[in-house]
Amino acid sequence: METLVLHNHPLTLLPEKAVYLPQHAALLVSDVHLGKSETFQHFGIPIPSQVNQATLQRLQQAQARTQAQRLFILGDLFHARAGMVDEVIDGWLKFLAATQLEAHLILGNHDRGLADDLSQFSLTCYTTPIDLDAIILSHEPLPVSDAMPGLNICGHVHPCVQLGGKGDRLRLPCFYWEAQLNRLTLPAFGDFTGGYTVTMGRETVAYAIADDSIIPFRDRP
Repeated sequence: METLVLHNHPLTLLPEKAVYLPQHAALLVSDVHLGKSETFQHFGIPIPSQVNQATLQRLQQAQARTQAQRLFILGDLFHARAGMVDEVIDGWLKFLAATQLEAHLILGNHDRGLADDLSQFSLTCYTTPIDLDAIILSHEPLPVSDAMPGLNICGHVHPCVQLGGKGDRLRLPCFYWEAQLNRLTLPAFGDFTGGYTVTMGRETVAYAIADDSIIPFRDRP
């Protein structure tokens, strides 16, 4: 774990690819993409279905580690309508029953078209960013604006940091902090989601996730 104070807000980065906000007893995750395997299967591509179970087990582990009471998903809980089969939905509902988390979803680009179906899955859904005492939760990174107060925590980008050189490169998911923008971008929580290699620059930190460790990487001066 890595405990930080960003823009006067204490938070903890977890190796499960989640953020814990102690003042709100809340877990934050983004880009879970449940049902992605089933979506590929729907189109005839043989992808194993164990991905969803592993993803939800890791989320339950994050809740057990923190004893969080609320869960905020910053977009893309489900991948597509084709992947919302009974097994995927049952897995989600069993997870909520086991953890007793109060679940909130900011609709992302993958689940905005599913809004009419999501209310039956014990979710409170939002179409606009959420303001938690000047912590602004959104799916896409918000535009830079003097009128935007506080810290923006978002997803959508699936940030990764690349280590090593030619022939020996490693890409790790990361939490990407941009101090000049007051923005923390979360890694994709779901497995099998791909990633975007972030650019390191002035006042940026990539908190890479390696097994059960969080390792900060900064641009060399």
